[in-house]
Amino acid sequence: MNGIVIVDKPQGWTSQDVTARLRRVFNTRRIGHGGTLDPMATGVLPVFVGRATRGVEFFEHAEKTYEATLRLGLATDTEDITGTVLAEKPVTVTEGEFLAILDRFRGEIMQIPPMYSALKINGQKLCDLARKGKEVERKPRPITIFELTCLEFAGDTARLRVRCSKGTYIRTLCKDIGQALGCGGCMAALRRVSAGEYGIENAVPLQELLDAEAPENYLQNVDTMFTQYPAITLTEKQEQRCRNGNSFTLKLADGRYRVYSQRGEFLALSQVESEVMSTIKSFFEV
Repeated sequence: MNGIVIVDKPQGWTSQDVTARLRRVFNTRRIGHGGTLDPMATGVLPVFVGRATRGVEFFEHAEKTYEATLRLGLATDTEDITGTVLAEKPVTVTEGEFLAILDRFRGEIMQIPPMYSALKINGQKLCDLARKGKEVERKPRPITIFELTCLEFAGDTARLRVRCSKGTYIRTLCKDIGQALGCGGCMAALRRVSAGEYGIENAVPLQELLDAEAPENYLQNVDTMFTQYPAITLTEKQEQRCRNGNSFTLKLADGRYRVYSQRGEFLALSQVESEVMSTIKSFFEV
């Protein structure tokens, strides 16, 4: 079985828990996910099955959209509500003050990764060091916040919608907003509502997938992640060259293309440069 299944990850499961369980469901060792979600987070988790795992590397850079709850006045070691409380302060922030501060966090900004994360420094996961009570220096990294909208404000809590680049930690964003307001803050809830081309409306609850008699029916074709690129159908001779890994002349504008056979099989993500098409990554069965 090959394809992508969009899982609505439940709270309490790690992304690795989900892929480990689905490895048995789909009876394959070739499985991977597109972007880690914290155990407390829910929502869109694309899982790649079989030959579709060749697409994971392209998905790592996909934009993601979240709906998060920010708890003001509370700072924790994990930067979310599950951690040990480090400080608690009264909240006197008005909605106007809160909305005004958000502009500081839109666009390209620098963010320091949290200690409780899977990021590795000198071969060691930060979260493993944090659990031992150690803290190491982390360099700020550039991220982009494409959208930051307040959906609701209620005194010491706010619901945010965040569309962001790869590598963004929503926990850290919540903490940084709280610090900027002078009262501290942490993330109280998180739901990923879209990842790349896939929205929550495409997602299937994990339990439904586990209970399904025919889980393969939930698999989407891997080409659905490349819909931003135009589709091209090759001639039989061009297809043969594509399957052999050879480039060939094709009078098209420079750019990336979804490439299909005469039978409609998705063959590859390819690129054209100076009217020469070459394969970026193939997806046909060998």
